[in-house]
Amino acid sequence: MALDIKRHREQIMGTKPEFNLVPFIDILFTLLIFIVVTTSFNSAGITDATDSGTGKPNITDTSGDAEYYLLPVAGLEKVVVNGQDMSSLIKNHAIAVQTRVMDEGDISIKADEKAVIITTPPGMTPEQSVRSPN
Repeated sequence: MALDIKRHREQIMGTKPEFNLVPFIDILFTLLIFIVVTTSFNSAGITDATDSGTGKPNITDTSGDAEYYLLPVAGLEKVVVNGQDMSSLIKNHAIAVQTRVMDEGDISIKADEKAVIITTPPGMTPEQSVRSPN
């Protein structure tokens, strides 16, 4: 019994390899579905920059026991506290604001006017509420 190697070789050389991608795509989508289902989409690490839409910075997430917090505003030129101009305290386009003012007072940042308007809580003077940053 003789083997016809020549005919077998021609038959192999004449065929092109075929790749069936359907099982690969099935496995890929199964893994994708598994990853999406098992992933947790909570937003615990994301904090909002404002406190309930009032425009006041959220200082409850800060660490430390600072009495004054720096309030930087791009191009800040004017600071008004209870109607009194405190612009002389601006340093490097920032002002230091007392924590009680941030918690209990009202701070309005007017970017188009390059101004910050502050209303202090009762019993606090403008001199106590802001100071020049160190």
